[in-house]
Amino acid sequence: MTDPKEVTDLLDRAAAGDAAAVTELFSRYRKRLKRMVRLRLSRHLQGRVDDSDILQEALLEAAKRLPDYLQDQPLPFFLWLRHITGHKLIDAHRRHLGARIRDAAQEVSLHRGAMPAASSASLAAQLLGRLTSPSQAAIKAEARLRVQDVLNNMDPIDREVLALRHFEQLNNAEVAATLEINESTASSRYLRALKRLKDEVQHIPELFEG
Repeated sequence: MTDPKEVTDLLDRAAAGDAAAVTELFSRYRKRLKRMVRLRLSRHLQGRVDDSDILQEALLEAAKRLPDYLQDQPLPFFLWLRHITGHKLIDAHRRHLGARIRDAAQEVSLHRGAMPAASSASLAAQLLGRLTSPSQAAIKAEARLRVQDVLNNMDPIDREVLALRHFEQLNNAEVAATLEINESTASSRYLRALKRLKDEVQHIPELFEG
């Protein structure tokens, strides 16, 4: 995990004009942002749009806007970067999907403006991605449909909390800030969603090992 004190020091150095500090800030969060892009990129664009290109656009935009951010720091730095990256992801969906965006990559305004929803298919693929041996092929195909059905029937905010915590690996405070809810609510929603998912797919214990 990134040390908050180190981030604060890097932000102070960046505010003082240290270009190396800016580079270091961005590099610390690249993997987390890439995980978010992969999770939320429409399946219609996979193979057509490079997630690294979206991330590069986001970091260039963040570099331009960094001086304004440093003046009042309205969000934790990672959440600010994630917000910008989300908008670049929306832009990519609009460019390539046009009028089909509502069907192909649902935009939901759950937090701080539109962000592509993590589809049930994408979440199921993430859960089942570790089941790769030939002996697991049948269970993987069957389980994908079952998991998608469970996710589709969840409350949309519960599903989003699950995506943020379990897949994007945001901590509870980050989830609460992202969804603009209190931390106790974010925690209870996550535990509820995770319990429901586990209960429904408990016949596939490999999903929850580790």
